[in-house]
Amino acid sequence: MNCKKLLLILCCTVAPIGAIGADLSGVASVNITSETAAMAKDMAFDEARRQIITDVLRPYSIPDQLADALKNAKTADLTNLIASSSISGEKQSDTTYSADISMTVDGNAARAWMTENNVQNWLSVDDATGDVFLTQVVMSDKLARWIELNQIARENDIDMMTKYINGNQITVEIPVAARSRFTAAVQAMGWRYADQNGVLHIIK
Repeated sequence: MNCKKLLLILCCTVAPIGAIGADLSGVASVNITSETAAMAKDMAFDEARRQIITDVLRPYSIPDQLADALKNAKTADLTNLIASSSISGEKQSDTTYSADISMTVDGNAARAWMTENNVQNWLSVDDATGDVFLTQVVMSDKLARWIELNQIARENDIDMMTKYINGNQITVEIPVAARSRFTAAVQAMGWRYADQNGVLHIIK
């Protein structure tokens, strides 16, 4: 199979299958100065909210579309996406506010908001069953590494479903039952990996 044909196949295999059981929690460290401490606190929470929503939803959406939607979003709309929040290390003066702010995004609300704002995404409406997980792949040589990764999946009898392709980065879904087997297999082939908010990142 030649390179052009393989790349065509890659681009045609993206399918919108929902990511289930997503961990949508994040932390933002903020330090804001404004005219008053109250104004600085409001600005800090808005900044933290936008940063955390970006961080936790990026793996489950097309990043450019998400960025555009967040850029145009009203604070009140984004507040409705937050299920819970907490603060640690809070410090404030007459004009400055700083803290580590933790937030958890409501998956159902986030999916509805992204759909309404034309952000293609694969968050599941129902997070009751966690049978797949997302893997973000970054490759220095896209063609060679992608062939290698597919070979690893075949040899280990792992179903790998392509979700999104952007340059040398590809997002795939893999059954949760195969997570340990897949991680061990790619590590054995020299891939570096890290787990961030339930998303497996592998690089080679």
